[in-house]
Amino acid sequence: MLTLTPNASSAIRALVDASDLPDEAAGLRIADDPNQQAALTLSLAAVPAEDDKVVDEAGARVFLAPHAATLLDNKTLDAATDGEGHLQFGITEPSA
Repeated sequence: MLTLTPNASSAIRALVDASDLPDEAAGLRIADDPNQQAALTLSLAAVPAEDDKVVDEAGARVFLAPHAATLLDNKTLDAATDGEGHLQFGITEPSA
């Protein structure tokens, strides 16, 4: 299952808080990009899709579409801001 760093959890909570979505149920949805093979899309969602897996860590919810859940199994989601202040998410492999 995907894990979240504290930075990722904080960033997701901030995104949901800044949106018009209900804070208690909303989260970040990761799904396949229909336009690019082996690419993923990120979007805010009010609730998970019926077949999504849900990761809930430190008050941050991530909804994983089935294929995304498989691709991200045993990986870690991190977040940071770049030099211009833009939020970026990244995936890392577990350390050996």
